[in-house]
Amino acid sequence: MSISAINEQLLRAIGVGIALADEATLAMRFQNEKFIEWFGEAAAGATLADAFPEVDIAAMRAALDDGRAFSVELSVKPKRRTLVIALAVSRASSNGQSLLVVECQNITRIRELESMINSYSAMVERNTREIEREKERVERLLLNIMPKTVYEEFKTFGVVSPQLYKNVSVVMLDFVGFTRMTEEEDPAVIVGELNDIFTAFDRISEQFGCERIKTMGDAYLAVSGMPDPNPDHARAVANCAIRYVRYLERRNESSARQWQCRVGIATGTVIGSVVGVQKYVYDIFGPAVNLASRLQVFARPMAIVAPDSMKGALIEEFSLDDLGVHDVRGVGEMRLMNLSSVIKREAAPRFT
Repeated sequence: MSISAINEQLLRAIGVGIALADEATLAMRFQNEKFIEWFGEAAAGATLADAFPEVDIAAMRAALDDGRAFSVELSVKPKRRTLVIALAVSRASSNGQSLLVVECQNITRIRELESMINSYSAMVERNTREIEREKERVERLLLNIMPKTVYEEFKTFGVVSPQLYKNVSVVMLDFVGFTRMTEEEDPAVIVGELNDIFTAFDRISEQFGCERIKTMGDAYLAVSGMPDPNPDHARAVANCAIRYVRYLERRNESSARQWQCRVGIATGTVIGSVVGVQKYVYDIFGPAVNLASRLQVFARPMAIVAPDSMKGALIEEFSLDDLGVHDVRGVGEMRLMNLSSVIKREAAPRFT
């Protein structure tokens, strides 16, 4: 670089600190006003190493000898504020004399913006992870209130089309004396035990291919045969019903609080759909649901009642006792059966 080129660079260096040094001795020859403002005026006989003690002079010379530019970032505090200065050293010659041109630029604002961008990126990343966790939590919640295939339809289209299922079986369980229990016992204890019981029921339902649809206070409703068809839907709900009762019997053996239930099961037609707009829930309606709900009223505590129409599907596997003909509300006279907890042929759980 010629001296005229250096002069042109100095004229353009408004806001840029410029210094010249002898390459051989590193003695400082010139500093412009901006350089002096940032680093102070060099004393007589001062060298580049004196002005920048943190700069590796050997590394600088090696880079220049290799034809590479030497650059480094420094922090200075000329006043109250700390500045980040980008220092670049290059070679120049004038009248056969080899000089080093030291160019300093204030990049504090750039580094502040980079820091802001990095902080913003980190915040966005944290928010994205939080959104993903919240999405997973919502998905788990929705999968708890509706079957997976229904959830997939809801997620894809935002709505769920009502579906008619003709061959399904329903199990409805209700606890005996629950109202009295809630009046006499600690609410937190009741809710805690109810949660434990319903969690156990959910595991049993899953084992035998049933889908828990909902709980209504102390009532528990599960179904088999929807949304995916199951040719053994009647046996599935019967197995679940018996194991619900067995679970409570075992629990009562070691618990001071005795839980008694009545269970009704029925086969027939149901309609499944999401109900509500803001507070939506997946629910099922229809003859099978109504019948199961009304049959559990005829059951003794810790007993299961089924219509005689299910006898053909259950007789080989379960012990059935005739309960005679009863007038079922909304249905009329119907022969009912008591489904015994004695199973003729133990069914293997259906793991999905």
